[in-house]
Amino acid sequence: MDYKKVARYVVLGILFFLPVTFLLFLYPATHNYTPLDIVNESVMDLNGFTSDSNEEIVLNDHITVLGFLGNHPLEKSIAASNLKELVYDKFKGFKRFQVVIVVPKGTEAEVESLKKEINSYEDLRFWHFVFGEPETIQKLFKSLKSNLMLNTNLATDNVFIIDNDLNQRGRLDAREDNEITKEKPVYGLYSYNCIEVAEIKNKMSEDMRILFTEYRQKRKGDFDSTTRRANDLKEDDKEN
Repeated sequence: MDYKKVARYVVLGILFFLPVTFLLFLYPATHNYTPLDIVNESVMDLNGFTSDSNEEIVLNDHITVLGFLGNHPLEKSIAASNLKELVYDKFKGFKRFQVVIVVPKGTEAEVESLKKEINSYEDLRFWHFVFGEPETIQKLFKSLKSNLMLNTNLATDNVFIIDNDLNQRGRLDAREDNEITKEKPVYGLYSYNCIEVAEIKNKMSEDMRILFTEYRQKRKGDFDSTTRRANDLKEDDKEN
């Protein structure tokens, strides 16, 4: 018996079947993931706002990261830079993705300075600033589910994920594994702090990836929605 030939066929067999086996293990994971929760419905669209371009900017039919930089956008340059580098640059190639930053009218000059500061030779076609009156900005913010409030300058370091049906996405149960093990009370994640780099890199990037996977599967026709809506959590609270 030619042991060298046998050994060669064994090695070739392993090299062939190992990737196939890996893909078989991976296949269920890509089709049975947990969709990103709908934490709030009927987010207000951008009626009454103007944009920094000639085009009309809307939330409907887009996957949007929505932020509020207030009366002094340059003071939020760190949050804006983190958002651009860790989220926008990563997802700007996805269909219908956009970043929309809400600021009051009268901040146009500061916005231009901020755009120059964060624009490191990258394409900002899908990053928009929209301008509105303070009352309209507050109305938009109040249509979101949040544990926070805008500060006196109409700003926050947190951003929100809005899907193309004007639903706000996030986590109804944002507990870590160790918190679940210790049976800590359930708490949600409705927005993402752009100053906390770990939160943006880990939680927000993962949530965006899950949302884009959902829409990709919907286009292919093989998406089975098991999304828990905010009302489901309310029902659970009643039962408990």
